[in-house]
Amino acid sequence: MIAIPAIDLIDGRCVRLTEGIFDTAKVYDEDPVSVARGFAEAGAERLHVVDLDAARGSGGNRDSIRAVRKVFPGIMDVGGGVRSLDDALTLRDIGIDLLVVGTALVRRPEDVSAWAARLGPVFAAGIDALEGEVKVSGWEAGSSIRASDLAVQARDLGVVEIIYTDISRDGTLSGPNVPETVVLAAASGLPVIISGGVGNMAHLESLASDPPAGVSGVIFGKALYEGRINLKEAIRLLGGAE
Repeated sequence: MIAIPAIDLIDGRCVRLTEGIFDTAKVYDEDPVSVARGFAEAGAERLHVVDLDAARGSGGNRDSIRAVRKVFPGIMDVGGGVRSLDDALTLRDIGIDLLVVGTALVRRPEDVSAWAARLGPVFAAGIDALEGEVKVSGWEAGSSIRASDLAVQARDLGVVEIIYTDISRDGTLSGPNVPETVVLAAASGLPVIISGGVGNMAHLESLASDPPAGVSGVIFGKALYEGRINLKEAIRLLGGAE
């Protein structure tokens, strides 16, 4: 299982939201480059970055992502605003290893399939759900699609993994939704990374001691920024990149 620290970007700054609500954004650091460098120095071998401005169509943080890529030597995945082949090509040119698609996956799955056919196994499905319904456009719009149904569809589109976030847990530090993550893994047959709700070392210890079937990694952000999780210890418990 992979330990994956997260950087969420608004206006070039590291922030965290609570339950996906943009009005709750709290700035934790003005410099994502120094944050990413610190994660690398602690031993992180994979980094999860979300461009929240691009996700809701209100700008983007490509320059910050480019700068982070220069200092983080490990695997780097980026989500938020990957809605065209040009977006995908830009991020690949920056050197991003995995591209997380969410809104495009729901609204234009045939495009995602075509992108994957052209670029290869570089896409991950970002499935973000509230009470089982997938949310899109920076979690601000509904889809009427169940997370488990989208997981099955994603399997046939050429994505290599799923990153699943229970929006009701995100930023709450209340613990991840392990049962639903296992359901998505079983339904899709794809490795699933769990995100949202990890609040302390005990949550990670529980995952490490009884690894959920099909769960290949865990993303955490707020607990890390607030000192509730020690990154070096998390990596020791869960591991780095495969």
